[in-house]
Amino acid sequence: MPDTRRRNPGNGELGRGLRRREKNATAGGAGRFKKPAPDAWTAPPEAHESLIGRKTVPEVPLTGLSFEQMDALGITPQQIHACVASWDYVALASQLISSMVEELPESLSFISPRSGVSTDLLDISHIRHGFLAPGRLGKLFGLRNPMPVIGLRHHDNHAYFAHASSPFARSPEPVIVAVMDGIGDDGAISLYVARDRMLKLVRSNHSIADSLGGFYSVISSTQGGWTMLSSEGRYMGAAAWGNADRLTNPYYSRLRQIFYFAADGNIHVNGTLANWHRNVWRRPYQDPLTDILGQPVDRKAMWSPDAVLNVEDMQHAEVTQQRMDKAAATQLVFEDALFHIIGHLIRATGSDKLVLAGGTALNGVANMRLLSHFNEGYYERYLGRKDTRLHLWVPPMPGDAGVPVGAAYHFACANGVPSGEPLRHAFYCGLAPTTDAIVAALDGSPDIAHIALGNCAAASRRNVAADLMAFIISKDGVIGLFQGVAETGPRALGHRSILANPCNPKTRDTLNRLVKYRELVRPLAPMVTREAAERWFELAPGASDDDYNAYNYMVLTVLARPETLGTIPAVVHHDGTSRIQIVREDTDPLTHAYLKAMGRRIGVEVSVNTSFNIGGPIVQTPQQAVDTLKRSKGMDAVVMVGADGSAFLAWHTVSTPPKDGGQRLQAWLRKWREETGAQLA
Repeated sequence: MPDTRRRNPGNGELGRGLRRREKNATAGGAGRFKKPAPDAWTAPPEAHESLIGRKTVPEVPLTGLSFEQMDALGITPQQIHACVASWDYVALASQLISSMVEELPESLSFISPRSGVSTDLLDISHIRHGFLAPGRLGKLFGLRNPMPVIGLRHHDNHAYFAHASSPFARSPEPVIVAVMDGIGDDGAISLYVARDRMLKLVRSNHSIADSLGGFYSVISSTQGGWTMLSSEGRYMGAAAWGNADRLTNPYYSRLRQIFYFAADGNIHVNGTLANWHRNVWRRPYQDPLTDILGQPVDRKAMWSPDAVLNVEDMQHAEVTQQRMDKAAATQLVFEDALFHIIGHLIRATGSDKLVLAGGTALNGVANMRLLSHFNEGYYERYLGRKDTRLHLWVPPMPGDAGVPVGAAYHFACANGVPSGEPLRHAFYCGLAPTTDAIVAALDGSPDIAHIALGNCAAASRRNVAADLMAFIISKDGVIGLFQGVAETGPRALGHRSILANPCNPKTRDTLNRLVKYRELVRPLAPMVTREAAERWFELAPGASDDDYNAYNYMVLTVLARPETLGTIPAVVHHDGTSRIQIVREDTDPLTHAYLKAMGRRIGVEVSVNTSFNIGGPIVQTPQQAVDTLKRSKGMDAVVMVGADGSAFLAWHTVSTPPKDGGQRLQAWLRKWREETGAQLA
């Protein structure tokens, strides 16, 4: 638990620094705050990956501060209480040095110029930028002195946000919070008990080698053939095609030796098999692990799906049963370790409420199996309780995308600020596109045609636009949906989505091959109304809190009912699961209206929903939406909605096959008008 006295602005050196900042900021009045000139900072605007359109860019996002957001909220620098960082960099540096010293001399590979570290996971120049940050922030806000930056413990940031935004934040009973990722500043696993909105750290494993996230990242990359940070979700999807039986999977029993399962709920990586904590790039496996899994894929031979793709030259690794069985074995071992950690925490605390955070919490299949494993029978057997089972919640951005806001939550909660209402949606990233910006992007592209759909802020016009969308989708069209504030986190949830027909079994092939240009084994996820979720899927009782809030963010898979595969085959994965998103009318009225229209058009209030991107981050700007429409061979149109509700339907006029210049789309428009008599705009 952090020492809140050190973080209270009224105490100590920090307090003096903040008071000095306030004095300097107010000396010149509010007029001292001026937005920086475009060249005020040396880093280019493209340092922000969501704006440049490239994932995992090495540049530090120095331009990440949004003055437009501050203006919209009426916030001035004088009102900023503290500037916080998402890591305790001193503790992180200490842990990294300690871990490296323990594994000398082989660990020197991490700092070798030939290691590639600076272009993969860590740019050493970030350290220099970090030390310069207080001075840069002071200049940015027109202050006379540097702005103090408070480094907060990484896992605490994960934990505070995840708990405070959960349906369990006000629970009078203890809530357990588990944070597991690749590394934190002083370990890879941190376990907490929350009471009265405050967290108590009950265990840190104090090791970045004994990492559940590190295990999954390395194996998924070196066996899947994708670069790390891109491999994990793909490998989880591939696992569904493998042998998931612990008794018959040919790799599982031997791969399970990668962990030592300690009696206290800890896990330890077996150094006679794993070598990635010493030399992840050149020799990640010891010989016995190579004997189990085969040679790791060389880093230079990996495909980087997060690079800007040349869609005409796509090379995917061959899909073989052996490769899929290895993925399934990795998933099973991951789940074994997760159950071991969580089981001990449950037995030690007696809690039946769990909040998961850290990058490993994005493993939606493991999350689902947690709920089935820690059921009523488990609680009766181990705790003598017959009236309960595990209840689970995972935030929409459990990984490192959530730690900046987590640091703010951490600072606020540790200083007595009460938590707000539970999170119900994830539309918080940036600002909604203006109608002017959308029109400029459309008019600035001579090979893009568009028509106005009217203003969707009005329910009547919204329903007309939603019905048109459903009509196109019912004809097996594919539409991009670009509206409002973008989703925070890795999942598209209706504001930056690609929509398609869930009833057509060929939809997955069409989207993977002609729209997303990705592996054919990749699953498609469904967005559903609340009623459709219960009709077509086995919702877990342990995810029922706040009207099944846990299913709002695509972080939890469910089993499809027996009849679901025959009705909506495009959104049921090979193992009979689906990663659903429940759409609520009050948080996303247009998408909800579209799903209701789908019910009228095709008989199910369900749609395929995949992220609106091709080989880069989810589109953020109107121009990116237009460019993605152009790059896709199989997307018919994009619906773009401005902040004031003004909506447009746009399509690519190029006639290079398989594109037809929009002829099919215009035929659908005519047919829809004839059928409904509706007028657009």
